[in-house]
Amino acid sequence: MTAIRHNDVVLDAARDCVLAYGVRRTTLTDVARRAGVSRMTLYRRWPDVRTLVADLMTREWVRVLSGLDLGDPVPAVVEGVRTLRAHPLWRKIVEADPDLLLPYLLDRRGATHEAVLELLEPAVGDPARARAVLLVAQSFLLSAPTMLGPVTLDELDAELAALLEVYLGQFAQRRPPRP
Repeated sequence: MTAIRHNDVVLDAARDCVLAYGVRRTTLTDVARRAGVSRMTLYRRWPDVRTLVADLMTREWVRVLSGLDLGDPVPAVVEGVRTLRAHPLWRKIVEADPDLLLPYLLDRRGATHEAVLELLEPAVGDPARARAVLLVAQSFLLSAPTMLGPVTLDELDAELAALLEVYLGQFAQRRPPRP
C-alpha cells in the first residue's frame, strides 16, 4: 500500500484547500474532509498543515520539472522558471503565504531542491555548476516580478537564457566531447 504521504487523493485535497483558502487558513480537518479520510489518519503522517503543504509543493514542482527536456539545459531551465511562475499553487503561496518559502531561501535545501539538483547535475556536468544554475533560476522565479517596468517577464526570461548560455557555454567549450 502506498504511504499516505504520497497519496495523490490527500495531496489533491490539500492543493484544493490551499488554492481556496491559502496555507494559513487551511486546516488538516479541511483536507481530511475533502480527501474523505479521518483527521487522525492525516495527523499520523503530517504533524501540521505546513508539513503537508511542503509535500504538496514537492510533488507539484517535481511534476513540472520532470517534464522538461534537459538535453539542452538553457531552454529547459527558462521553461521551468516560466512554468513554475505561472503555476496556480506557486502564485497562491507567493501572493498569500510567501513566508512559507523563507526556510528554503535562507536556512536549508528542501526536497524540491534535491530533485532539481538530481536533474541538473548530469545536464550541466558538475555539482557546483548545477547549484549556481539553480540559484540563478530561483532568483528569476522569485524576484523577476519586482523588476518589471519598463521590461517585461518575457524580456527578463530572455536575459536569463542569455546568462545561462554564456555561463554554461564557457564550460561546454572546455569539456572534451562525450563519446
